[in-house]
Amino acid sequence: MTKTTKPGLGSARLEALGKHDSGHKYTHGHALILSGGPGRGGAARLAARGALRIGAGLVTLACPAAALAENAARLDGIMLRPLREIGNLVEILADAHITAVCLGPGLGLDDAARAKVTAVLAAERAVVLDADGLTAYADDPATLFDQLHEGCVLTPHAGEFARLFPDIAEKLNAPATKGPVFSKVDATREAAARAGCTVLFKGPDTVIANETGQSAINSSAYDRAAPWLATAGSGDVLAGFIAGLLARGFDPMQAAETGAWLHTECALKFGPGLIAEDLPETLPAVFRDLGL
Repeated sequence: MTKTTKPGLGSARLEALGKHDSGHKYTHGHALILSGGPGRGGAARLAARGALRIGAGLVTLACPAAALAENAARLDGIMLRPLREIGNLVEILADAHITAVCLGPGLGLDDAARAKVTAVLAAERAVVLDADGLTAYADDPATLFDQLHEGCVLTPHAGEFARLFPDIAEKLNAPATKGPVFSKVDATREAAARAGCTVLFKGPDTVIANETGQSAINSSAYDRAAPWLATAGSGDVLAGFIAGLLARGFDPMQAAETGAWLHTECALKFGPGLIAEDLPETLPAVFRDLGL
């Protein structure tokens, strides 16, 4: 039987999180965030800020050329690259310094969205797929699953989960008439096995599972209740946290568990009135509380 745990940050995870070897920025990884066009960059900027705050040595946001000025006006410590065409994306991904990619927040659902996902997955980097990166395959999830690899983390909320795994969602949402009950843990494990990678099923009872059946629960209930996390953009920051940890060398399960735990800790530290922009800016105070 596989084991389910409630993740905190044990000593080994704390050591890894606080580790900053001497060297240069690339020693701590390079996260690439893909963004959509003009007026659609907010989600990707939130993800980029999350990746930078969690310790990625360098973060680059790639966006259509028409959106460069908008993003440049809002970002300082984050590099920008024009994203003109799929060939241009392949060229960007050829940079061996890039250790993780996040795509989905603000990506858009145009004809190029799937092509961007395909190009990123073919580059065999650690990948966070969120939001539009998942919804782009709502009518053909099998095609997405055929391209995924063990270095991927999918971060669906309930609606996105139902679009990718409709039969699993149907079992999960069916009224229980006899035991054993099909739980969210069961659903996430089945989804991870089908996708062949780590799945983080978001919610106040976030469940994380990988393709081996290992699973963890990050509960934001009872003494860890943070209902103010239900605000636009908070999931984009979570995707950025996970991408930043992947860039630093965390394996997908560790990155998803640690990112989710820190996401809740930031919300608890800030308190009511939280908006998504506050999450990355609260992370340094959380780190100090952890003794990092």
